[in-house]
Amino acid sequence: MIDLHLHTTASDGHCTPAELLARAHEAGLTIVAVTDHDTVAAVPGAIEAARRLGMRSVPGIELSTETDGADVHVLGYFLDPGAPELDRFLSDRRLSRIERVRVMAGRLAGLGCPIDVARLLREAESRLDLSIGRPQVARALVEAGHARDISDGFDRFLAVGRPAHVPHHAATPAEAIRMINAAGGLASIAHPGVLGRDDLIEAFAAAGLSAIEAYYPDHSADETARYLDLARRLGLGVTGGSDYHADPHHGAAAPGAVTLPAEEFGRLEQLLAARANR
Repeated sequence: MIDLHLHTTASDGHCTPAELLARAHEAGLTIVAVTDHDTVAAVPGAIEAARRLGMRSVPGIELSTETDGADVHVLGYFLDPGAPELDRFLSDRRLSRIERVRVMAGRLAGLGCPIDVARLLREAESRLDLSIGRPQVARALVEAGHARDISDGFDRFLAVGRPAHVPHHAATPAEAIRMINAAGGLASIAHPGVLGRDDLIEAFAAAGLSAIEAYYPDHSADETARYLDLARRLGLGVTGGSDYHADPHHGAAAPGAVTLPAEEFGRLEQLLAARANR
């Protein structure tokens, strides 16, 4: 079984790479990808843990981008986590995320909902492997008693249009796609049914997108079928996974709750091989 959308403590998951791979192994998964937000810090640990368990861990990432007023997440697979250009790009993203959290905390304080932002910033500045963002702010809201849970924190304060939302100074999807391709990877648009902007996907394909995440927990059967059809029409591959965070308010309840068919993974490998032979 294959799950290509998993998160660790390097971004907003609750499991270390070793803990995550142990859970994935227990769930019967054989191929996984850790796709932390704007960081590849967990990739080496995931690969080593998978090797010990007789599994395969594909190097991955989930890049946060923005276009036309929409937050667009771009997944990257099979990339070189040590690519110098990618490293520079992620360093810039990390600094931008820290400043965004600082501004969000200021807005929350102005709303009478202060959080322990000093602790969050100390962690972010001391841990180069940590990608900080709205999920950590939402957790701080829960800890401070200002929100029932992470979903409530997003719904009332942090989601687009809410009073403490701060837009990304983000890369565009085209820039993220170019970065993933330059690092030797394949780029896939994340959870397009959640994004709700199918009108953008053809332009992403023209910019070098390789795949669409058709299999996703929040996709209905009709949406999955629609994205499978769209991928075929655009000559793209298909990705999928559980978006597991070990958090009951985020993603699927278990790794492997949503999986990618083996034939679709084989097609991704064919796309990668075809690019290498150009």
